[in-house]
Amino acid sequence: MSISKLFDNGFKKRNENHFAAIVRVAMDDGIITADERAFLDRLAHNLDIHEETYISILKDYKSHPINPPASYDLRLERLYDLVRMVHVDQIKGDPEHRLLHKISVGLGFHAVNVKYIVDKALTLVQNGVDLDTFIEEIKTMNQ
Repeated sequence: MSISKLFDNGFKKRNENHFAAIVRVAMDDGIITADERAFLDRLAHNLDIHEETYISILKDYKSHPINPPASYDLRLERLYDLVRMVHVDQIKGDPEHRLLHKISVGLGFHAVNVKYIVDKALTLVQNGVDLDTFIEEIKTMNQ
């Protein structure tokens, strides 16, 4: 097997596990609302999750482990990606923000600080900052 195949498979599996973790967070109240479903549809598309995999994950999301990134920087990278997607899709409103808060807690951010982190993240992405600036600003905020 070529190295590129290994990388592609690992990257794809990481995206699938990341997506499954987000589905698990969305399902914490036992249902996926229409707003959450629309968000998941867009996320699946952006993560290149094929329809069969998408359906499989929705049916059996508990079989996928939740593996929040061990390092704070990797958590911030995932948050950056999610917030950028929310921004690009021009998602506004309480349901989307509540889901983003839940996902952020699932990524490993402390529930006490998650509102401030998500609000800052949304502002930074809206201002067009790059990943390095995003990480630096969030880290500075938490000091």
